Amino acid sequence: MSDSETKQHFVRPDVQACLNMLEAMVSTPMHELPVAEARQTYLAMRHVADADPTELAIIRDLHCAGPAGDIPLRYYDKSAERDSGPAIIFVHGGGFVIGDLDTHHPFCTFLADQLDLPVIAVDYRLAPEHPFPAAAQDAVAVARWLAESPKELGLNITGLIPVGDSAGGNLAIVISQSLATNPAKVPVIAQMPIYPVVSARKDWQSMDDFADGFVLTRDGMDWFDNAYQPDNANPLYNVIDDFDHALTPPTVLITAGLDPLRDQGRAYGAKLLEAGVTTSFYEARGTVHGLIGLRKVIPSGEQDCKNMTECLHSLLSNISGQTPS
Repeated sequence: MSDSETKQHFVRPDVQACLNMLEAMVSTPMHELPVAEARQTYLAMRHVADADPTELAIIRDLHCAGPAGDIPLRYYDKSAERDSGPAIIFVHGGGFVIGDLDTHHPFCTFLADQLDLPVIAVDYRLAPEHPFPAAAQDAVAVARWLAESPKELGLNITGLIPVGDSAGGNLAIVISQSLATNPAKVPVIAQMPIYPVVSARKDWQSMDDFADGFVLTRDGMDWFDNAYQPDNANPLYNVIDDFDHALTPPTVLITAGLDPLRDQGRAYGAKLLEAGVTTSFYEARGTVHGLIGLRKVIPSGEQDCKNMTECLHSLLSNISGQTPS
C-alpha cells in the first residue's frame, strides 16, 4: 500500500514501511494459495516478521482429550514452580484455517513472561478439513479440562483467562460464553480478545476502508469464511448478538486502527459497557491486524503488546488473589 493510498488514515512510519515491504515481496496473496501452502507461508512469515521467543522456565508440549481425538497443547511458564492461581488459555488466530502452536509461539512466551502466569496454547482443529463448529468445540473442551487442574500440568488452577487474536479472539469469547452458561469447576475470571471476529455482518465502515492493502483483506476474510462455513446465526460464531453480555467476565478488548475488523470490535466493546461489564479498551492506532506477530518488522508493536498485558495485569489486580504480587 503506497503512501498516497494510505494518507487519508493515520499510519505509523514503521507500519507504512512494513506495508511497502509486503507489497513488494508478496506475489501471490495467501488466499490464492492451496491451504497447505498457505499454512506453510504463515509459519514462515513468523520467522521473518515476529520477535524472537522469550526464554522461560517451562515450555512443554502435551495434549488433552477432545471431542474428536487428542488436542495438542503447549504449556508456557516463567516459573518452574507456582502456587495456586489463574491460568491463561491462549487460542491462536488465522481465520480458523491457518496457524498453529508454532505460528504464535513468540507471543505466547511474551505473554507468559510479561504477566508471570501459566499460559496454555491450544492447537484446535482447522477448516476446511474441520469446519464450524469444530474449532469452538475444541477450545471449550480444553478450557473445561484446564478447569479440572489436570495432573499433567501440576497446577492448582483457580480461574481461567481466555486470550486470543482474530479468529482466536472469537474463540476466547466463545470459551467465556460457554462457561458462563454452563459453568466448569473454576470460573472464567477475565478475557482478552485481540482484534476479534465478533460479527457475521460485512457492512462495517472499517471493512470498506481497509478492504485491501492492510495485511488482512476482504478477499482473505471471504476465503476464511468459505473454508470455516460458520452458521452466522449461531452465537458460537456471531458472538456480538443473541447473547446476554451481562454474563461476560471483566474484559480487556484490543482493536487495531487500520483493521477491517476494527469497527465490529468497537461495537462489541459498546455492548459490554451497555451490559455493565468491566471493560478496558485499547486501540492500537495507526497499525494493522496481526500486530502481535509483526514485532520485528513493526517495532512499535512491541509497545502495543506491553500495553495489552499491562491492561490485563491492572484488571487482574482488581480481582482479589488472582494476580502475582
